[in-house]
Amino acid sequence: MKKYAILLFISLIGAVSTPALAQEMVDQIVATVGEKIVLQSDVENQVLQMRAQGAYAGGDIHCDVLEQLLVQKLLLNQAELDSVEVSSSRVEQELEMRLLYFVRQVGSQKKLEDYYNKSMAEIKEDFRPVIRDQMITETMRQNITAEIDVSPKEVEEFYKNLPKDSIPMIDPKYKLAQIAVYPTESEEAKLAAREKLLELRERILQGERFSTLAVLYSQDPGSARQGGEIGFRTRQELDPEFAKAAFSLKEGQVSRIVKSAFGYHIIQMIGREGEQVNVRHILVIPEVTDNQRKKAINRLDSVQTLIRKDSLTFVKGAILFSEDQRSRMSEGLFLNPMNSDPYWTADLLPAAEYEAVKDLKENEMTDPFLTNDEENKEVYKIMKLQERTQPHRANLKQDYETIKEMLVAHKKEQKVRNWINDKRAATYIHIDENFLECEFLNEGWLK
Repeated sequence: MKKYAILLFISLIGAVSTPALAQEMVDQIVATVGEKIVLQSDVENQVLQMRAQGAYAGGDIHCDVLEQLLVQKLLLNQAELDSVEVSSSRVEQELEMRLLYFVRQVGSQKKLEDYYNKSMAEIKEDFRPVIRDQMITETMRQNITAEIDVSPKEVEEFYKNLPKDSIPMIDPKYKLAQIAVYPTESEEAKLAAREKLLELRERILQGERFSTLAVLYSQDPGSARQGGEIGFRTRQELDPEFAKAAFSLKEGQVSRIVKSAFGYHIIQMIGREGEQVNVRHILVIPEVTDNQRKKAINRLDSVQTLIRKDSLTFVKGAILFSEDQRSRMSEGLFLNPMNSDPYWTADLLPAAEYEAVKDLKENEMTDPFLTNDEENKEVYKIMKLQERTQPHRANLKQDYETIKEMLVAHKKEQKVRNWINDKRAATYIHIDENFLECEFLNEGWLK
């Protein structure tokens, strides 16, 4: 199927010129869409990135990349006409998230800076407009397809008309229940954590840089390497106690010690935009001793013994004894936090959980095992395999939502295709003669 998919994510490393390419290329405009232009470097950078990632299967890669960029510029041009914008706070938040991902991929912030031979601040300046364009493009696509919905009858008809080789294979899925117990921190460990933060707070008040101390001492791996900075967040995206403290600060002010579900923090305000704040923080997590771990295991062993003796059902055990509130409220079901789905594929299950349950038969339990929760806190669990589906071709009974998503995606692609056809007919488009042999140009890009 010919792809009219919108280029929603030009990889940041590919979208900003690499040092080597910048030295070799004399840039030129290769296409114009309304008031938007496509540069030769835009095409070449994306080609290099796709090849480096092994993400291209065949055909003329330069032509395919150009088509994607033409569609993006068509969307951006219309967004400007329609006054579609994204807030600077959303752009900054997305920028921080993506740069954190790339830092993790290359190994360190210094390696990323060395790659571009630029400071992190300069890299952000390069990436910011790229991200803004991507976010506006995504917003335009959402606007175009916002009203699409499908009925059960349409899903059934769509499935009946699918060629067999287009019906996807569904991987095995696991439905799990859990009873989770946390090793409790001792009062001594809590006191030690607070004393450490008091010492760091005093050093900051006496002139040391908050960001430097965050890199050295914060136990939040996501923000520590960014000097403790978390990017713009709303109240709803933060722990309630953390949010309460963060939103009460003035610019540059450092909070007193704040206790959250993650541990203990001190927080410094960077800036506020409307209902979002950007802060730095230093997290210290009270140390858990081996004795506290043994107590947690013993509690789980006792619960498991009652279940094995049929003195207690697993569901009742989860309701009475599990310390994970989310699964406790759902009778022990271990739900995907992203979508509340109780069915997990092997690639989505956390590693420790997968290793514990992969060889179980249905209705069997694991022994207690150690893992980490969504907040990276140590937790011991016993899990029960309630159901394991077999690999199969998607069908309406087991995989209705999957088939529905396929139909919705198909309808969205059609809607966007029709939109592109309408808009390019009414938009000034010029393409450099070096690309005039591209096959897609016969579909209406040239007038």
